[in-house]
Amino acid sequence: MPNLAQTLKQEISRIARKEVREDLAALRKSVTAHRSEIALLKRTVKELGAQLRSAQKAVMRAAPVVVEQKDMERPGRKRSFNADRLKAKRQALGMSQAQMARLLGISSLSLWKWESGQVTPRASMLERYFAAMSMGKREAWKVIEAN
Repeated sequence: MPNLAQTLKQEISRIARKEVREDLAALRKSVTAHRSEIALLKRTVKELGAQLRSAQKAVMRAAPVVVEQKDMERPGRKRSFNADRLKAKRQALGMSQAQMARLLGISSLSLWKWESGQVTPRASMLERYFAAMSMGKREAWKVIEAN
């Protein structure tokens, strides 16, 4: 009897291995298909990212051209930042650095760095700078009082 039990046990484990092997083969095929699909999706994402970056670069290249054309419509010199002119304008308006900073919408430390020439304003801040440089004393004080 022990021989029959052992033989039965061996046969059951052989059949179980055979079924597991068949199931594993199907799983391996699906895993391979999923991996190739994931690789395709990764390549697609990479290509789309490259297209997005190139489109952003094209937009960034096109944007300055529009600004330059706008500046070219007005005759005269091109507007640019000058630390000495900013300090002279602040003194002409009779303002402290804190008041001028409020007028420009920046911190006092930023204004100090602008005036000392350590830093130049970002392009987004240049419009505020040009607006402040074109203001008169009364107009500038009204803006400060409103803030």
